Amino acid sequence: MSDDTIRQILTGTKRIALVGASAKPERASHEVMQFLLGQGYDVTPVNPGLAGQEILGRKVVATLDEAAPLDMVELFRKAADVAAPVDDAIRLGAKTIWMQLGIINEAVAAKARTAGLRVVMNRCPAIDIPRLGLLK
Repeated sequence: MSDDTIRQILTGTKRIALVGASAKPERASHEVMQFLLGQGYDVTPVNPGLAGQEILGRKVVATLDEAAPLDMVELFRKAADVAAPVDDAIRLGAKTIWMQLGIINEAVAAKARTAGLRVVMNRCPAIDIPRLGLLK
């Protein structure tokens, strides 16, 4: 994916559902959520095991339905476990699926693209935002 496309995604996104959010500060999902909040994004943590609790002052929800409407779904899940949240993102009208570093699922990505979503795989917005000069 080109830098121009990544830039368009990051500048056009406002609401992000972060699937696989963790309350543990040492976890990548926690660090990325903190970074995204600091950049002005409206981030909703999604984790059924933590639903009703708060992470970084944001209420954790159990499902993507509770996070809607949303622009982007950020996935901190194993590649084998991304199909269900991607199906939900398609159904809910998300614009972008972002699979974190190390997460690649070509079959699920193809399904999302066919449904009209943009798909980013094996990347991190906390790396791409500063790299592209988009820090706020």
